[in-house]
Amino acid sequence: MKLRLLAVVVLLSAAGCQAGQPSAPAQTTYELPPRQVRPDETALKLPPAKNGDTEFTLIGLAAGLPSITGSHTEFPAKGQFVRLRLVVTNTGTSSVLFDAKRQLLVDDRGDAHPPEEQAMIIKRQPAQFDLGHGVRVEFDLYWDIPKDRKPVTLRAFGGPSITDMKNVTGTDIKL
Repeated sequence: MKLRLLAVVVLLSAAGCQAGQPSAPAQTTYELPPRQVRPDETALKLPPAKNGDTEFTLIGLAAGLPSITGSHTEFPAKGQFVRLRLVVTNTGTSSVLFDAKRQLLVDDRGDAHPPEEQAMIIKRQPAQFDLGHGVRVEFDLYWDIPKDRKPVTLRAFGGPSITDMKNVTGTDIKL
């Protein structure tokens, strides 16, 4: 009997304490701390765009870069380097094989340029990776385009998904 009475008192005490305390509503978004934009970069404030199960958020752009420097070398552009900082998020229910080499930069004359492989290697950026369910990755893409051209669009390819096994149609995102 004493044990039951003690259990009832403990339960009532705990319930009384909780009733007096207002509960805070659950957060609906992650609060990520702001970061400084790199000196040669312009911050982009574009809405996210989707291609298949992959969401693209473009956050920074640098154009007109004459060269890039890595840990062991400086690499000159044939024309100009363009760097795009982006966040890719898998919104689907399974993983997506993301191929950074498929992302095309379209210039103001309508020409599509693949990423500059040596620049990507020198800056140690990923070529391909498995983007798991709910995973978010932030990285840079580099292109070498003629000096007299302006970058206007990213033609983004999210990767094969259950609904689109070939992923041949990209999504154009205006810069």
